[in-house]
Amino acid sequence: MKQAGWDELIDRHLRRQSVERGLSRNSLEAYGRDLRDFQDFCRHREIAPCALDAGAITTYLESLAARGLAISSQRRALSTVRGLVRELCESGILERDPRPAVKLRPYSRPLPRTLSRRDIDALLDAIDGSSVRGLRDRAMVELAYGSGLRVSELVGLELHQLDLGQGLVTVMGKGSKERLVPIGSAAIKALRAYRKALEAERLARLAAIKTVGARRRRSAAGLAKPSSSVFITRLERPMTRQGFFKALKQWAINNPRLDWLSPHTLRHCFATHLVEGGADLRAVQEMLGHSNIATTQIYTHLSKSHLRKVHRTFHPRATLPKTRPELDQEI
Repeated sequence: MKQAGWDELIDRHLRRQSVERGLSRNSLEAYGRDLRDFQDFCRHREIAPCALDAGAITTYLESLAARGLAISSQRRALSTVRGLVRELCESGILERDPRPAVKLRPYSRPLPRTLSRRDIDALLDAIDGSSVRGLRDRAMVELAYGSGLRVSELVGLELHQLDLGQGLVTVMGKGSKERLVPIGSAAIKALRAYRKALEAERLARLAAIKTVGARRRRSAAGLAKPSSSVFITRLERPMTRQGFFKALKQWAINNPRLDWLSPHTLRHCFATHLVEGGADLRAVQEMLGHSNIATTQIYTHLSKSHLRKVHRTFHPRATLPKTRPELDQEI
């Protein structure tokens, strides 16, 4: 019986990941890129699926390092390959599991960079709230920081997911996992102001369309059916990740303390400020939508650095005063 080749095995593996884990299109594309790269490596060295061993995987990792890939990228590639290898073992294509013999050197994950509470206030103050666009961007920042949503969750948010009366948002996260996250009063206020201004703008545009030309009628028909998306562009289309990134950069460009930030920074700030305030780590994990508590624990390291800073600042014996040179000479 002819054994399946790399193409068929990888396609089958990706389909299984899509069904069993409910991975998003972006995640599947990332998995596919890593597996195609591994496939090219194996084909170049004429390694058949049934002949895969620990030596081949180790050599592949060494080739990634030689190409200059960061340790984090090497670990991601190894994790992807491990998933495929596990499936090869389960299906009987590999008689011996090579995974236990393959290890990467210990890796210290860098701590995410965050903003202080004062910096968050400065960002919000920089947003011009006199326009619908400014109100939209302020509402997005308030919700991203106040509820810790991923940028994909934020821009994909629809009206039925919001319950401003209860102060809750229903989020569809990675792997199609649903979670409930509280919305703070500042975010609720910003969302209501934005939606009110948006509706007023729509009504004004409808009232301005008085001619009967076909093009005008089509415009009016489009305005008559409001978008189900919470955050929309000037053309009434759903906001995109790139659109929010660009908007955020424009508001922060004049402040050197803020010009480096990205939408994901707001999620880091949400978690960091909760942990610094004494929030339970399990609750933070639930609100972030992390499947593994280890992912959330990175914020405890940030909290420890915050505690050290507080200690150094306020404890009288945390930092000893510099000695006077003349006293050093006498001693």
